[in-house]
Amino acid sequence: MEYINRSLERHVLNALKPNKVVILLGARRVGKTELINHILPQLGEDFLLLNGENVDTIDRLHRRSIDNLKSVLGNYKLLVIDEAQAIPDIGLKLKLMVDHIEGLRILVTGSSVFDLDNQLGEPLVGRKTTLTLFPLAQMEFAPLEQRVQTSTNLTKRLIYGGYPELEHLTTPEEKQEYLTEQVSSYLLKDVLAFEGIRKRSKIVSLLRMLAFRVGSEISMESMGNDLGLNKNTVDRYLDMLSKVFIIQNLRGFSRNLDNEITKKSKWYFYDNGIRNALINNFNGLDLRDDHGQLWENYLVAERLKRQQYTRLHTNNYFWRTHTQQEIDWVEERGGQIHAYEFKWKKGAKAKAPSSWVRAYPDATFSVVTPDNYLDFILPTAT
Repeated sequence: MEYINRSLERHVLNALKPNKVVILLGARRVGKTELINHILPQLGEDFLLLNGENVDTIDRLHRRSIDNLKSVLGNYKLLVIDEAQAIPDIGLKLKLMVDHIEGLRILVTGSSVFDLDNQLGEPLVGRKTTLTLFPLAQMEFAPLEQRVQTSTNLTKRLIYGGYPELEHLTTPEEKQEYLTEQVSSYLLKDVLAFEGIRKRSKIVSLLRMLAFRVGSEISMESMGNDLGLNKNTVDRYLDMLSKVFIIQNLRGFSRNLDNEITKKSKWYFYDNGIRNALINNFNGLDLRDDHGQLWENYLVAERLKRQQYTRLHTNNYFWRTHTQQEIDWVEERGGQIHAYEFKWKKGAKAKAPSSWVRAYPDATFSVVTPDNYLDFILPTAT
């Protein structure tokens, strides 16, 4: 299959300015390197491309001095570093470059926020733009598909997700093998390097627990008891897993009611295929009983991609009361509240809960089903 244009491409190109650093984040194998290779020829200039995981690159950039960095760059005015989080003190080194080499443009990628953003954050204040690339979004598939194809492909994406390399694989067995390998060899690489390989079994067990509980509120204390970990350790692991773009946290929404739940969280996976690989279930929909979880996780992931790629600035929540009234997805944007209920059944109807209507009478309420979900996840949605 030919290269699929990524929605983030224009944002990268627009952000590449003299004496600025563009940071492209994303999980391993979501297509960061491929995106860079697609962008570079469009820039029409010579560039220096380095790989941060190559020991030669680390050696070349070892000395944090202006003279050394100028020597490495030579006459290049465009520097690209793939997997830059592996380079010690990379933030300070990039700061020296953009501060002292006139006209230099820098693009770096990383698969770990807790490594890369921590190193780049403070040194590059006012000098950087941070962008995040996710597995392929429906808004990226849309230009290549007729509406009937999209409907047919929905089932496949609920099961296998949107990692780019899957588009080159033809059989279910190949897709399953790829996703299983992704989980076992690549996905946790940054977490395990940071935490130590001896923690692998606990981290995988935690992820599997989240995979089975998609869409449910999570108590870190309860999860810790199940895993033999204390609450603070569970919290730290969840934070790390979110910073390598495996899972996403959703908090409870509240403004008015004493009985609204706000202290617990829900956790979703950025990709359905990764979720299904963790629980080792790639069965078709007719052999599953988790349709609602698949549907909810897919919609949340696609909505997050759409928000990021179109610069739709929102605060996202779920809503529930102690009396079990609930709404799956709540957005605060532009001073307004918008509520959405997710239903897998076609033609499903639902009314906003009475407590919600009383507390937030000006909020909008919509039901998202397979009949209208594209209005929720494609750029025309509001």
